[in-house]
Amino acid sequence: MKAIELTSPGNFLILEKEIKDLLPESVLVKIHTIGLCGTDFHAFRGKQPFFSYPRILGHELGAEVVKIMPETSEKYNIKIGDKVSIEPYLNCGTCQACLSNRQNCCEQIRVLGVHQDGGMCEYLQVPASKVHVSNKLSFDQLALVETLGIGLHAVKRSQLRQGDTVLIVGAGPIGLGIANFAKSYGAKVCLADFSKSRLDYAEKKGLLDFPYLVNAQIEPEDLKSLMNDKLPDVIFDATGNKNSMANTFNLISHGGKIVFVGLFTGEMEFNDPNFHKRETTLMGSRNSLPEDFEEIIKDMENGKIDSQIWITHHVAFDDLPKEFSSFIDSKDSVIKVIVNV
Repeated sequence: MKAIELTSPGNFLILEKEIKDLLPESVLVKIHTIGLCGTDFHAFRGKQPFFSYPRILGHELGAEVVKIMPETSEKYNIKIGDKVSIEPYLNCGTCQACLSNRQNCCEQIRVLGVHQDGGMCEYLQVPASKVHVSNKLSFDQLALVETLGIGLHAVKRSQLRQGDTVLIVGAGPIGLGIANFAKSYGAKVCLADFSKSRLDYAEKKGLLDFPYLVNAQIEPEDLKSLMNDKLPDVIFDATGNKNSMANTFNLISHGGKIVFVGLFTGEMEFNDPNFHKRETTLMGSRNSLPEDFEEIIKDMENGKIDSQIWITHHVAFDDLPKEFSSFIDSKDSVIKVIVNV
């Protein structure tokens, strides 16, 4: 089968890989669609944490089951021909996090396309427990489930309440996903980004109440002027930018919560008296849980999530190596790129 391997930062290679024998309680899927995300772009630029080269990228996947053992089919209610989204977080099942139903942050987690080879190939073998079936959704929609799940998980982590004021920093796919779910929870959403075109797009799609076009950095008084003299009850930072993340400690309301969804390779410092006097809650949000996948799929099937908001570009599998850098260069107009295999 064909696969696209990132051999080193900035360098892709199309190569042939063998399809391995099917393991017990696993399925072989035919990859139809792959969503590109910030993880892939950071890896291409050599700036992705938890990453090594060479690596086959791809963890946002829409696929079709092509091979499964009868006993696995019966146990997991999966059959050949099923259309599926793949949960790419391979957890150990025995660590403290896994035993507490927090397998999204398993101590030994292996994420497809990050810690081990992913789905930027024609066929992929995955554990049956990581397959989420929906024969109602398109392969494009199935490739969106993972990225939307990250936004949903972050909002659930925050225990967002109706009427809360929310600041989301970063209007990429993750930030827009967070905005979508924050709005559905009844929050008032301020979305901040350097890109006016992204903010205009989000406003057109009904994903924000207050756009904040960032110049140098976000200022508390500017936020108050936008949000009826209030600072946000909850801040989600989806930038993975150290300076942006550090600034959130100056923007949160007293008693508020900060959720770091993006990450960077380095250490974070903050002023403890400022943190303490506000009684700030700081949390990270990593990946998502199986129930988040199921909720996203159900909402897509019921028409509660408009998948057309997210997909702005398509590219053929064979054209990806030469087109990939153009999506980074055109980031203001690119929300989600879908690779068709």
